[in-house]
Amino acid sequence: MNILLIGSGGREHALAWAIAKSKHTDTLFIAPGNAGMEECGQLVQIDVDDHAAVAEFCADENVQFVVVGPEQPLVDGLSDVLRECGLKVFGPSQAAAQLEGSKYFTKALCDEMNVPTAAYGKFDALEPALAYLQEQGAPIVIKADGLAAGKGVTVAETLEQAEAAVRDCFDGTFGEAGASVVIEECLVGEEASLFALSDGKNIVLLPSAQDHKRAFDGDKGPNTGGMGAYSPAPVMTEEMLERTRKEIIEPSIKGMADRGTPFTGVLFIGLMITTDGPKLIEYNVRFGDPECQVLMMRLKSDIVELLSACADGTLNEENPQFDDTVALTVVMAADGYPGSYEKGTQIRGLESVDDENVKVFHAGTKRDGDKLVANGGRVLNVTAKGTTVQEARDRAYAAIDKIDWPEGFCRKDIAWRAIERG
Repeated sequence: MNILLIGSGGREHALAWAIAKSKHTDTLFIAPGNAGMEECGQLVQIDVDDHAAVAEFCADENVQFVVVGPEQPLVDGLSDVLRECGLKVFGPSQAAAQLEGSKYFTKALCDEMNVPTAAYGKFDALEPALAYLQEQGAPIVIKADGLAAGKGVTVAETLEQAEAAVRDCFDGTFGEAGASVVIEECLVGEEASLFALSDGKNIVLLPSAQDHKRAFDGDKGPNTGGMGAYSPAPVMTEEMLERTRKEIIEPSIKGMADRGTPFTGVLFIGLMITTDGPKLIEYNVRFGDPECQVLMMRLKSDIVELLSACADGTLNEENPQFDDTVALTVVMAADGYPGSYEKGTQIRGLESVDDENVKVFHAGTKRDGDKLVANGGRVLNVTAKGTTVQEARDRAYAAIDKIDWPEGFCRKDIAWRAIERG
């Protein structure tokens, strides 16, 4: 069938790479894509914000299936428009996408379904929020309620940091996303990510992963969209996987269905593994980035069959298979990220990197004539497989050493927790 993939980041390159290998894929269109995704399908320039234009393209090109990669089009309701046109879509409805579009929406669902999560308060004005901070003390977590491109969360170690974060939200730093603020207790434990496919009723767990949010080695510096990841996450034992399914995922999926807004697609479960067990940090309504890259490296099953089953309501017939290797990805970012950074710097040497165990997924890249140049903050995802975490990490960093990009940087300690476990 003809498939349209929406997105342009490293997550979408990994999905495109997997979709292109499917026996069910005739033509893969990618909108808008990036320089690395040219190898997977046909890049098309569609204004994804113009939902009617996307639907018209699908009609003109006989597209039967649309896979929506990033969260913004889902929160904006693209999937609803396409379904109304008779298209099959992987991705939740606009109503269900509120699980990511509003932190408070998810907190309210947790309250309703007794899902373990951090205690919180929600505020629409500055002064009550500041008063709540004084009552709670620090450390504490400040979250812009809406979508903020992964940058609307501050883990404040002091009240001064917390107050500054709250003021940033209400001063408009995150636009409409910060019009409301959720303030949470700071959970203590080890973070992990889990992914679950759902067709609105049935649930299939995918492997766990662990990412690195902070910009610099030692988990220092500002939060980012993610500087690296690996799968599986050793902290997610069989017991933790089962508890997460029973205590968090199943009640959430049931709660969404009971509300008349069933969730279909992939649910990204951000977890804190505490001494009391797993607690929900957040939900995302799409694959993680860069976690998707390591999952796709390990996937043995046909990705199109899995995504289609979510849309068709037949997920109970699927049993996805993943190999037993470890996959690890290191993000190469432009100097200055997540702050201001320069675009247009040339990247060389990628032709010497890819082999059967290493794949470079592009994120912020584009072609400038015959040159490959950086076109974003997170630019490349150097992804490797190995029989152990150490082997996968060694392969990834050996590949990075072959890449000639002086204006880029990466963390040198991805998977340090797993390495320390031995």
